[in-house]
Amino acid sequence: MTGHDAMKKILVPIKMVLDANMRPRVKADGSGVDLSGMKLSINPFCEIAVEEAVRLKEKGLAEEVVVVSIGPAKVQDILRQAMAMGADRARLIETDQPVEPLAAAKLIRTAVAEETPDLVILGKQAVDDDCNQTGQMLAALLDWPQATFASALHVEADSVKVTREVDGGHQTLVLPLPAVVTTDLRLNEPRHCALPNIMKARKKPLDVRPVAECGVDMAAHLNVLSVRPPEARKAGRCAANVNELVGDLHAAGVI
Repeated sequence: MTGHDAMKKILVPIKMVLDANMRPRVKADGSGVDLSGMKLSINPFCEIAVEEAVRLKEKGLAEEVVVVSIGPAKVQDILRQAMAMGADRARLIETDQPVEPLAAAKLIRTAVAEETPDLVILGKQAVDDDCNQTGQMLAALLDWPQATFASALHVEADSVKVTREVDGGHQTLVLPLPAVVTTDLRLNEPRHCALPNIMKARKKPLDVRPVAECGVDMAAHLNVLSVRPPEARKAGRCAANVNELVGDLHAAGVI
């Protein structure tokens, strides 16, 4: 890409997770979260990534937005949602196996090799496991520059300027393209999909291929010992005065 030419392509990896409005249920054997009969949706950070990519295309800064996801056949639902938001086409790497962050990064790398995007935008983490690893691993595997936790993004000729949130405030990075960017909550507010766009998304191309064709080792390297729900919160009480409040805090070992 030279001068003010648009990027040819933005790739956006997305993940299906338990809907943020649902209360998680732990399986009876404590082996994980029970998703049976639960509403599943696009990961909120991934939705922000799709929105940002579509906005760049709408500004004439990109020619095509492609979304990719990994998981069972029902993941096509969130891919169609992303296309209703404005993505041009979608790819599903189909598997019923659990996918750890490193395996996800390697699978996304296969999509990058085929699609050759100028920019990869993905959510900084998934709200189901909160690993916050896939974007960083993908950048390392590709040997591309990366900027995580982006709260602002501007494309400038052959580079992208990213403002990222850090503990001390904000940091601005300029990355040569191609690059990997992960999104934070304040980057944008995703749009609602209008019915006509949802109908159009049904006709957009969605490529499905089995994970076996990708040549990636899917063996588990992480061992979950147990999953349990948080303890129920104890009922609170109102202190009659400041002295009583301080005394209660001392008794609780808080101060």
